[in-house]
Parts: sequence; structure tokens; C-alpha cells
Amino acid sequence: MEENRQGEILDFPNIAAQTATRYFYIESYGCQMNFSDSEIVASILSEEGMKSTRDFQLAELILLNTCSIREKAEETVKKRLKEFAKLKKSKPDLLIGVLGCMAERLKSKFLEDEKLVDIVVGPDAYRDLPRLVNQAYDGDKGINVFLSREETYADIAPLRLESNGITAFISIMRGCDNMCSFCVVPYTRGRERSRNAFTIMAEAEDLFSKGFREVTLLGQNVDSYKWENPETGQMVNFANLLQMIAEINPLLRVRFSTSHPKDITDEVLLTMAKYNNICKYIHLPVQSGSSRILKLMNRTYDREWYLNRIASIKSIIPDCAVSSDVITGFCSETEIDHLDTLSIMEWSDYSMSYMFYYSERPGTPAAKKLSDDVSLEVKKKRLSEIIRLQNQISYRHNQRDIGQVFEVLIEGDSKRSDQMFKGRNSQNKMIIFPKKPGLKSGDYVLVKVVSASSATLNGEIV
Repeated sequence: MEENRQGEILDFPNIAAQTATRYFYIESYGCQMNFSDSEIVASILSEEGMKSTRDFQLAELILLNTCSIREKAEETVKKRLKEFAKLKKSKPDLLIGVLGCMAERLKSKFLEDEKLVDIVVGPDAYRDLPRLVNQAYDGDKGINVFLSREETYADIAPLRLESNGITAFISIMRGCDNMCSFCVVPYTRGRERSRNAFTIMAEAEDLFSKGFREVTLLGQNVDSYKWENPETGQMVNFANLLQMIAEINPLLRVRFSTSHPKDITDEVLLTMAKYNNICKYIHLPVQSGSSRILKLMNRTYDREWYLNRIASIKSIIPDCAVSSDVITGFCSETEIDHLDTLSIMEWSDYSMSYMFYYSERPGTPAAKKLSDDVSLEVKKKRLSEIIRLQNQISYRHNQRDIGQVFEVLIEGDSKRSDQMFKGRNSQNKMIIFPKKPGLKSGDYVLVKVVSASSATLNGEIV
């Protein structure tokens, strides 16, 4: 979950500029899957003649695409809904809808508790959104939270954010079969299903033809991607899919997220090593460094297994950067368990991590069977310790890059100055560097790193 993207507004300026009588407004929260889903929702609504806007005052339909992974995420959405309640009082015809995981978790309770909400739609029911909107216009509340075993939205071409035009997400699968005891995702996004590999290829080829130069393949657990060609019976696994996308064009970079430590194979690592345009970066959430806690979390691997996977990555792809998710203060976590987490972070040498303290989610196995018995004070103390350690590791990681030359894909102007470009290297590190005439977004350049903080690299074109 990228904190700086929470509440991001989806908008397509070239489309919104056209004449339109009905506008919708979408804010997205949570993981990359939610941001990708908002693009699918925008595509479905545009087929109905609606246009996006960045100004919610203009909209007759406001949608919040929500996340349930942590209590804080839900509280943020509820606070935002209260702000929109004031607008609805002065604009009674305004429709407000809640999409995504929070809609799936709370279902009709949402309509009862949040009186201003007109529409509640789960992640597998977005095709039904136009009907639900029309139903709400007629005065009936609209709800569809049906979870599908087949829905992949494979035939819908998502409308892309035009602010960048260089990088895009491609959803390759939906749902999750991993029953981690702390997680609501299997209950809000349903069972795992993989998308037709040929439609994924077609989407990537179309993006490349339109000038995009990087695609990120998305799934809750991409390593368990598995699709059978109905005509030949041939199975396509994630390593096969990576190869298919990488071979579209050497100038098309390929990233993916998220991997699960129990499923990432050496075949995937060897495929990454074989193709220069498959980025050398893996997000491999560890969650805890303690085998005892990992068992309580039902992560289905232990500390030794995880260390073995990291060792394989370092052996097969020596220049690969690895990032992680860490939860601190899980049920019954002791100081020794906490020290195990600190040591695995140090050994794994993460380039960055997403770090949180445990937040009990209603309905999960952990909420039903385990006691949330680590005090908030201890959770916060341990969280501050892992954040401090990660900052030190990231700083050392980046300092090692000083003097090295990386191929960088220019993504646009730096926020600091329009005289500077920003772009990422294969290892997913953002590099800021002075512009040179003749270069533009979407070009590849070689950049030498000249200085670094724990968060950013600064460089110059060579």
C-alpha cells in the first residue's frame, strides 16, 4: 500500500474536456489492485456516457474505492463520507457509492450505518454498476456484493491515468486462496482465479503501441498464476507469463506485485535473470521473522524457508532489490519474536518496507481464535524500532549505489523542479537528475548516482 496514493483521484483530462452532461468522481484507497480496479470502473461508466472529473462539486456520482486491510483505512473512508454528507445536503440528487473491499466486508450494513450511501458494490460486481446507478436514480438503494469464481474483467480495457502515460498496471488474477489469519482479502475479494494469458498479452501490446514503456502485472499472489489454454490444454504458469510479456518488446519493462514466499519459484527467478527488461525487484512480504508467529499468522512458511528464498534471489539475481511488508505486535508476540523480525530485516537487506502494527480485523481467524494481547504502547514502540532499522538499511542500500550507473526510464518532471527529471531504475528506486535537451518522458537514459538519502537517489546523465 502506497501511503502517498491514498485518496488519489482518478481522472482522464482528455475525456473530461469533452462535452458531457453526467460526471463521476472516484477516489481510490488501498493497494495497487484497487487503483487498477478504479480504471476498470471508469471504463464501464464511460461506456454509459459518463465522464470523469477531478472536481467532486461537478459530479452527480461520487465513488470511493475502499480498502479493509487495516482499521485506519476504514476510518479514513468513513471520515471522507461525512465530508461528502455536507455536499449531499445542498445537492439532494447527488449519488454516493462505496466500492471495493470495505463494501464487500460491510455489505448492507453500510447502507444502514452510513445513511448517505446510495450504492454498495463489491470487487466482482462492477459490471452491474450502471444498473445500480440507474436504480439509485429511481430512488432505490443499489447493492451487489456477489463474489464470483470466474470474474476477471478480461474483456474490459481499463481507462488509463493520462498524467503519466508511461507506466500502467495490468491485473492478471483476482482473489486469494491464502488464508492468512490476520487478513480480510479472501473474504472481500473471493477465491483465486487467473486471467486468460492472451488477453493479458493483448493489453500489454496495446499499451506499448500507445507509448507506455512499463507494465506492472498485478495479483494478490502473482506466483500462483495458472491458466490453461482451452484449445491446447497447455498450462501457463507465472514464469511462462513473464516470458511472454517480456518478449513483446525489449523496450517494454515488466514489473509484478505481489509475491508470496511459499510460491515464488527458482523458475521465476531464472526467467527474471534471463530478460533485461524484467525488472530486478521483488516485493516479498515477510510479515514476521519469528517461525512461531508465522505459524499463528498461517503464512505456511517459516523463518528458514524465507531465508532460503532470499538466498536464492541473491544467488540467481545478485543485483535484485527486495522489499517487504512487516506487521509488528501480532497476537502473543514477545520481545524475542520482535528481535527475530529485526534480524531477518537486517539479513534480507530490504531496499524498503511497508510497516504497520497489528490491527485486528473482524471476522478473520485471528480475531476469532487469538487474543490481541500486545498493548498498543508496545506495538507502537516495536513499530518505531523496525521503522528506524529500515531507514538505516535503506540508507546503506542507497549509499552503495553512489558511483554506479543505471538505466532509468524517464517518468516525468521531478516535484522539486521542472528543470529535473524523475525516473526509476530496474530496482524500483526513484532517481532525480537534471534534464538534457532532446529527452522526454518514456525515454531510457543512463544515469550515474552522485548522492543518496534513505528515500531518493540523485544523479546525472552520462
